[in-house]
Amino acid sequence: MRIVTKTMAMTMAVLALIVCASPGSDAASVPIDGGSTAWVAVCTALVFIMTPGVALFYGGMLRKQSMTSIMAQTLVVVAIMTISWVAVGYTLAFGGDGTFVGGIDHVLLNGISYDDVMDSGIPELEFVMFQCAFALITAGIVVGACAERMRFKAIALFLIVWSVAVYAPMAHWVWGGGFFDEYFTVRDFAGGTVVHICAATTGLALALFVGKRSDRVIKDRAHNLPLVFLGFALLWFGWLGFNGGSGLSADGIAANAILVTQLSMAVSMAVWALIQYFHAGHVGVLGLISGGVAGLVAITPAAGYVTASSAIVIGAMSAPTCYFGVLFMRRKSGIDDALDVFGIHGLGGIWGSVATGIFALESMGGAAGLIDGGTDLFVGQVVAAAITLAYCFAVSFLIIFLISRFMTVRLSEDEEAIGADIMEHGEPSYII
Repeated sequence: MRIVTKTMAMTMAVLALIVCASPGSDAASVPIDGGSTAWVAVCTALVFIMTPGVALFYGGMLRKQSMTSIMAQTLVVVAIMTISWVAVGYTLAFGGDGTFVGGIDHVLLNGISYDDVMDSGIPELEFVMFQCAFALITAGIVVGACAERMRFKAIALFLIVWSVAVYAPMAHWVWGGGFFDEYFTVRDFAGGTVVHICAATTGLALALFVGKRSDRVIKDRAHNLPLVFLGFALLWFGWLGFNGGSGLSADGIAANAILVTQLSMAVSMAVWALIQYFHAGHVGVLGLISGGVAGLVAITPAAGYVTASSAIVIGAMSAPTCYFGVLFMRRKSGIDDALDVFGIHGLGGIWGSVATGIFALESMGGAAGLIDGGTDLFVGQVVAAAITLAYCFAVSFLIIFLISRFMTVRLSEDEEAIGADIMEHGEPSYII
């Protein structure tokens, strides 16, 4: 840990020098749009509530011996990703027009004043916070794949590096004018690639590296369904701001995004229920929730570019894609993806990205999908999804491999059996 401490201290010293040498900001030349500013502020709060929602959602699905652990990991996600985003993440993602990353002009938000206003009419600092919430929920999704066997300090160190080496470049490639924007026609309204494929692939790399949970650990049985439902409700609630605010304006696109988000979720939930009934002979609460999440994931990249009729198709197809994807991951893949992160967020995100290339309307997003007579967008969406899978997996695997060279990243079998709540944090969630 001395190496980590020294590295962080040196990094902060360099950042301080950069800040002192950087110029200040100029006054805003674009007037503030009060309606859009208020709307994006509400949506920022909605997206932020999703990360605590993940703690309840994930924790309820695991053993009771892992509830504290998931809450602790989610809280450290908030701490690390917020600090990283303000320090370097935002400037790397949105601070310039480089191919791989932006620039370093806005390290520690230097050069951004309270009265700087973006073209959409919202303060740039509000956009910083809105995007910060996206960084939080992306990292929050990751921890579900490797739950119950990674050490807290290993996850914390991994996220510090990952936030800079993986998440910030991905945000720049898609939303900051970087690689994807330069070489392909790509649209990702609210994070199909940046959030869902990226998080799921990262989780897959971690789960593959640390291996399966011990046979002494009870799997595939939620210890508290009401907590899972409450967590899902917070995610569902927040997702309306997640997608609804991504246009950065209080307008018809925002209204459409909210409508198609709800519709895709509802259709996917219904189709999942039918599949589970005919395949397993019953419909479970976890199944209904999983179907709903699958529909929310799939519509995310397309929400600002498609109509209600397209959302029905996207939601209907997300259910079988993710349902049978989850079964494959559990029974055939040999990878212990503890909370079906890749089966739902990964495959749902891939389908949503491809579906954007099929159903997007040029009149809504400036690029035509297949049904609107275009091919460039479809090709771009497929290529972007493939590159995201490859980059996020390779770099994430490399990061955790390097960390493992000087730190034990996995709990022992006995520690797993007792549970991370006691072994890592000394705080059981339940006293019986």
